[in-house]
Amino acid sequence: MEKRISFADTKEAIAVLGRNDEYLGIISQQFASRITARGIELALDGDSSEIDQLTRLFHELIYLYREGNPVTSHDVRYSLRMIQEGKADFLHQMFTDTVLVTVKGRHIKPKTLGQSQYLEAIRRNHITFGIGPAGTGKTYLAVAMAVFSLKNKHVEKIILTRPAVEAGEKLGFLPGDLQEKVDPYLRPLYDAMYDIMGIETVQKYMAKNIIEVAPLAYMRGRTLEDSFIILDEAQNTTSEQMKMFLTRIGFGSKMVITGDITQIDLPSGVKSGLKQAKAVLAETPGIAVLSLDESDVVRHEIVGRIIKAYAQYGQE
Repeated sequence: MEKRISFADTKEAIAVLGRNDEYLGIISQQFASRITARGIELALDGDSSEIDQLTRLFHELIYLYREGNPVTSHDVRYSLRMIQEGKADFLHQMFTDTVLVTVKGRHIKPKTLGQSQYLEAIRRNHITFGIGPAGTGKTYLAVAMAVFSLKNKHVEKIILTRPAVEAGEKLGFLPGDLQEKVDPYLRPLYDAMYDIMGIETVQKYMAKNIIEVAPLAYMRGRTLEDSFIILDEAQNTTSEQMKMFLTRIGFGSKMVITGDITQIDLPSGVKSGLKQAKAVLAETPGIAVLSLDESDVVRHEIVGRIIKAYAQYGQE
């Protein structure tokens, strides 16, 4: 069976096939069919079932690029796996699920099934736990959903918090005002906000208290209504802190709690509030507990291999 696939222009062809045909090489290794790139056209020649898979794969990657996303090696490998497993429809659902568009015009969307389920859990529940290793997008996607909720007036403010374990939540000895004291611990949340909204917009919203950043200890005694609240690095909360935080939720609010239970920095003998909450609340209506793993890592593929290797070492 022979098939032709055309790109809109040379830029699109390079984006989908990779520089020096890097992505084309990844794909070609998985198929017996002959794939030949000729300018802005691909020629496919081989078994009909393989050609069908290849056609769907390239069409999905082209769609991803045209939606404003740079195509990465992760996108190619993950899409390839989904197509070969007969999950092409799920792949397309992921690529069409745009949370919002960043200030730079990039479309934020899930890049794995785990991320897709995570986003859906946030939409459907009052409280969502996103538990997984670094690089799975759990914090970034939570911030994206918070910004979406604010822009669409589902909430009136965004609250970002994180336990400052290194400072033992005792920030008084650090120089500067409260904002300057906690900034180093909340940098990943700031980076995500800046990327999505732009620095000027974030600073304007912070000045108006529409975006609030505070250490976890400052949540005590409050009721947080009409807010989207994100607790990051939750594996470093104690059981008492986690219970205190969860019971702050008020009417019209959503909470997302993110963390990695393999990266607990609490003193020896202190139980992680995230680990306990995962066990206690997993079956509670209105609360979702989502676990992401190395297959959901969307950084360089070596990150997923590192996480998998350490997990295997821990089991041994």
